[in-house]
Amino acid sequence: MALDLNAENLSKLTDTNHLSKLTDTAITHLTDVGLKVVGAIVLFIIGRWLIKLAVRLMTAAFNRQHLDHTLVTYVGSIVSVGLNIILIIALLGYFGVETTSFAALIAAMGIAIGAAWAGLLANFAAGAFLIVLRPFKVGDFVTVAGTTGTVKEIGLFSTTVNTPDNIMTAIGNNKIFSDNIQNFSTNPYRRVERTAQLAHGVDPQEAISRLKEALAGIPNVLDEPAPSVEILDFNLYGTVLAVRPFCHNNDYWQVYFDTNQVISREFAAAGYPAPEQRLVTRQLAAS
Repeated sequence: MALDLNAENLSKLTDTNHLSKLTDTAITHLTDVGLKVVGAIVLFIIGRWLIKLAVRLMTAAFNRQHLDHTLVTYVGSIVSVGLNIILIIALLGYFGVETTSFAALIAAMGIAIGAAWAGLLANFAAGAFLIVLRPFKVGDFVTVAGTTGTVKEIGLFSTTVNTPDNIMTAIGNNKIFSDNIQNFSTNPYRRVERTAQLAHGVDPQEAISRLKEALAGIPNVLDEPAPSVEILDFNLYGTVLAVRPFCHNNDYWQVYFDTNQVISREFAAAGYPAPEQRLVTRQLAAS
């Protein structure tokens, strides 16, 4: 009976020791995992702080070089994303994850995404070229991809243009870069193109003299180059004059409409008849 009790006590003692060892092992493992998690959190916080510091220092350096703000934003975003990816891969390696296959997976995903987003990437690349080459800037009055208006924003993938009739239009950068670009704000002045139809019998030289004198009195019309009024063409109604005052780009539409008023007012004051076609009908005598 005593032998059975000793065997039972020995079995209980063995079970207790085994449980104690398992508990110690679990505590040690959980402690290691906990320390790794805490270490990963600390590394992540420090890494994020260093990334923000690097991007901030790079942005400050670019700003000291007076680079375009949009270009600086482009580069800052790319650098930030790249450094964050490196940080994540480093943390995975810290936990013992095989990062070589993970990097290969990211590369494969990049190729797949690049193929799927070819249009967006083309717009992104075109936007970068627009910033570097600077065919226009925010505030310029332009015609791009068939749209005329004032540039409000040059974005990552599209450029926003506000048309003269106050319609905000977003245009893909790749479409802009692959088409003709007209920038009306680059040159110091612009020519207004109008025509004036004269009736048969009206002396073109008299009309030219009248219009030149009246154009000089329009507000914001430049003295140099001087307004130009010349004979442009002849048609069935009579002589056609080309009426061309010059002005700064900001005054274009005011000068445009005032020129129309001047043509109408001067021709009415001179008593010029309304242009009309003249048809002559002849009856041939019977032979």
